[in-house]
Amino acid sequence: QVQLVESGGGLVQAGGSLRLSCAASGLPFSAYTMGWFRQAPGKEREFVAGISKTPSIPPYADSVRGRFTISRDNAKKTVYLQMNSLKPEDTAVYYCAADGPLPLRVGVRSSEYDYWGQGTQVTVSS
Repeated sequence: QVQLVESGGGLVQAGGSLRLSCAASGLPFSAYTMGWFRQAPGKEREFVAGISKTPSIPPYADSVRGRFTISRDNAKKTVYLQMNSLKPEDTAVYYCAADGPLPLRVGVRSSEYDYWGQGTQVTVSS
């Protein structure tokens, strides 16, 4: 049974930082592309960042590029999202997702991902 469990969300002031983690189990983690998505109230789920199984330049949403960094530790079966210079518009539920095995590219659409975590709330106050 595949499980993705996010952690690290919370309340932070604008300009602050948070680090999200997503621990995976039940799948060959190193063979999967991992992604972070977010969904704000009343809005559709949107792509934030993705990271493939092989070293490459991860794609980021324009709104977070330069502020957020995605990384992975295959030994720990964990993907991270370091979020710096947070803004109130970053407030959302953040979801971890897995696509694979052995996808051809890093997907940016939620429909391309096979497994999802339950989400973690990030709230940025102004």
